[in-house]
Amino acid sequence: MGRYVFRLPDVGEGSAEAEIAAWHVAVGDVVEADAPLVDVMTDKATVEIPSPVAGKVLALHGAPGEKRPVGSNLVEFEVAGEGNARAAEAPPASETHPHPPAPVGAGPSLSRGAGEGPPFTLSRTAGEGGDPGLDPGEPGEGAAAPKPAGEKPTASPAVRRRAFELGIPLQFVPATGPGGRITHADLDAYVAGKGRAKPGLRRREGGEEVKLVGLRRVIAEHLQTAARHIPHFSYVEEVDVTALEELRAHLNATRPEQRLTVLPFLMRALVMALPAFPQINARFDEEAGVVQRHAAVHIGIATQTPAGLMVPVVFHAEALDLWAMAAEVARLAAAARDGKARREELSGSTITITSLGALGGIASTPVINHPEVAIVGVNRIAERPVVRDRRVVVRQMMNLSSSFDHRIVDGSDGAAFIRRIKDLLEFPATLFLE
Repeated sequence: MGRYVFRLPDVGEGSAEAEIAAWHVAVGDVVEADAPLVDVMTDKATVEIPSPVAGKVLALHGAPGEKRPVGSNLVEFEVAGEGNARAAEAPPASETHPHPPAPVGAGPSLSRGAGEGPPFTLSRTAGEGGDPGLDPGEPGEGAAAPKPAGEKPTASPAVRRRAFELGIPLQFVPATGPGGRITHADLDAYVAGKGRAKPGLRRREGGEEVKLVGLRRVIAEHLQTAARHIPHFSYVEEVDVTALEELRAHLNATRPEQRLTVLPFLMRALVMALPAFPQINARFDEEAGVVQRHAAVHIGIATQTPAGLMVPVVFHAEALDLWAMAAEVARLAAAARDGKARREELSGSTITITSLGALGGIASTPVINHPEVAIVGVNRIAERPVVRDRRVVVRQMMNLSSSFDHRIVDGSDGAAFIRRIKDLLEFPATLFLE
């Protein structure tokens, strides 16, 4: 038998280091080649690294939240044959983590593709809530007992994503995979045999401390920077989208193979409105004191994923029609949710759209995606009584809640910009005029 040392590869297009996001193995596990080893993150891209060899795990280097330099020792295996290292090369015990903390569960997000319904929905995360019929205080028959406080369920990104979509709380799923990892088969068994909690009220005890690591930490730092450096002002305007909804229904009936949401229409309205407001389609370089105005419209789409909030970018939206925009949004949202979005697809936006979809409420105060100077927030569409020609009628209404960097955008300009978008959406035929 020999020892094989696997070193951290370059997963971020030349990045010097990567952060350990989650381990999928533990010391003592026997793994096959290409089995998932660890999730690492560079900037906003999370990559699942597979095992290069088959063997027994002898040591793991780095705990979740710890950054490791590219080329440093990551995993040590006992393998058949000579391996690639001598035992004398083993690092001191202080450098290894025989029992690294289990990965933190995925955080909340708002996302969706280009199908029917709201563009993006805020959803409970697998492992942090669950089936409304199952009381975490007392699992039903067939469910596993809750894990001890502070111990997180271990699962691959694919399993977490599926549990997220099914609304399954991972802490109640019995794990049969290597190192106590939850597998797809475990999810199937849980869905097939889970019971319901007994009725009644009961007290909840305990709590947990969750360290911010990986994407959750990046999100926190980015939003903190935006809130600290940008003097926000928000503006809310209601929009009558009755005619827009009628047009959307007609277009979807003529092209059922690619259904449109409201999002591509809003993107089209941005493309048409921004040339008159060049200070809004911009990025502010605070250190240089320079506002970089852009002719191209690169729209960031705030997308909720099982791992947290990401903002993939639709580049050159001004060159796309409605269906091309919808297709690109769907592709980017799927890539972000699957953890396959490329680094260059997650930066470079000049203005961002955010939406809570059906949970959008009446109004919101979105945080600007630094270093941009504006963000447009979409609230839910609802039937409301409004006055038209001195009569009360029922119309489909939607609010736009937007924020602007007051250093760059005056209040009157922000209001005029949103009013222009309102006019385009309320008279949707104008969206097709050049």
